[in-house]
Formats: sequence, C-alpha cells, structure tokens
Amino acid sequence: MTIGEILRTGEHWLKEAGVPEPRLDAELLLAGVLGCPHLMLALQKQQLVSTADEKRYLERIRRRSGREPLQYIEGETEFMGFPFSVNSDVLIPRADTEILCEAAIERLPKGGTVFDLGTGSGALAVSIAKLRPDVHVTAGDISQAALEIAKMNAKKNGVCVEFVLGNCLEPVRHLRYDMIVSNPPYISEAERETLEPELLMEPAGALFDGADGLTFYRRITAEAGRNLKPGGMLLFEIGWQQADDVCKLLDERIGPSFRIRDYGGNWRVAGAAMTVPNCVLE
Repeated sequence: MTIGEILRTGEHWLKEAGVPEPRLDAELLLAGVLGCPHLMLALQKQQLVSTADEKRYLERIRRRSGREPLQYIEGETEFMGFPFSVNSDVLIPRADTEILCEAAIERLPKGGTVFDLGTGSGALAVSIAKLRPDVHVTAGDISQAALEIAKMNAKKNGVCVEFVLGNCLEPVRHLRYDMIVSNPPYISEAERETLEPELLMEPAGALFDGADGLTFYRRITAEAGRNLKPGGMLLFEIGWQQADDVCKLLDERIGPSFRIRDYGGNWRVAGAAMTVPNCVLE
C-alpha cells in the first residue's frame, strides 16, 4: 500500500472505533512508524510502505482502536518541552500540569529544596531539576514501577533527582523542604463514569481517590507541616471545581491560600506558604 492508502485505512478503523480526531491520530501513528514529521506525509502520499512498516502500523491502529492512549502506543510524550517516556504504569503528563510546574519554578528560593509527592513519570521533578539546576529535587511515589520510569526520564533529560519509594510523605517523614509539590489523585468516584475510555486505561491509583476527590488534599495538608520549613510552600494541582475546598484546607492548615488558572481559564493550582502554628494534625 501507499502512504495515502494506508492512511485512509487507518483513519477508517479509528473512526469506526469512535476515536476523536481519527485522521490526526492515523497520521501521527504512521509518522512514528516511518520516523518522519506527520506533516510530511501529505507530500509523500504515493510512496510505498514496506510490508514490515505496514504490519507495525496496523498493529498500532488496532491498539488505538481499542482506545489505548496514543502516548502509550508511542511510548513517549512531551512536557515543558522535554521528552518523557511513558507506559501504563504512569499517568500521562498533561499541559495543564505545566501550570503547576511553572508556579513551582517561579516560587522556589535559590538553592532551595523541593519534594515532588506522587511523581509518576517524573515530569514535575525532572522539569524542575532541568529548569532550576540550583535546587535539590526529591521525588517519591508508592509505585516502584512508576519510579523506574521516573528514573529513566531523569537520565533521559540529564538531571539529578533523588527518588524515594513510599506512601505520601512517609519516606521523608523527618526531612524538611522549601516546597512540596503534588498532583495527587483527585477524580471522585462520581466522575468515573463520565470519563473517556482513554483516561480509564491510565493507572487508577494516580487518578481516583476512591471517594469525593479530596482525600489526598486532606491527608497532605494535615501532614505537610512537619515537612515544610518555616515559610515553606505547599503547591497542588487541583480539579477545576475543587478550588474552594482545597483552598479552605490550605487556609486552615498551612496558611493564606492562593489559586492560579490554567490556559482554559479554570482553576488549576492552589497553594500556600506555611504560617499556621502547630499545623501538624495527628
């Protein structure tokens, strides 16, 4: 088959499967197989595709038709302009989380320390280390498989990040930081049935808290006081309807809160500097 013919086949299969933007995904998957920019395909429609490449492409189309995320099929995505390996052990980094990353980079003191709680692919930790080489970055996750991906991404991007295995703040219980940054699981069980099939293929433990979406905000704000230096900052990514609830927790347990909107105008980041006395809640 020619490039034009196999693209039409791929687009048809994806459209039949209900995949959003079937033409674009068909092009991106073929470009990945052929190792060329997808925009170049339009100039090469009559070029023949080898049997081996055709087989690889149709296998990718099959996986995408099953609503597997494109990033998992490709094995890589981009965050803050840097490449990150991803698989089904980690949440796919998203542009909205770049708002959290930018907020952290802007607010970290020179030579400061930061703990990325629930690092997943390491997107936040690695990007902070890349863009703020003066700071010491530690990243933790409860998943050993996720930490292996995060370590791979630190190496891929040429940065030094300290990785620890454990639940929430337990592995750094006796350490203090200038900043704790986290994109915790914040999708409620009530929202689960409204989600696209692709999202449901990402690790459930990184998405859902098993309750109302606020479980980890309650826990982290209750425990963060012992891990923050005086004036240290706690920064969260939040769901677009969670700003009031999370800011209330921050006000009560950490200090006066602030919030930041994402590119779509929704509240996406909430944070506070630690000023509340005796804020560690047992």
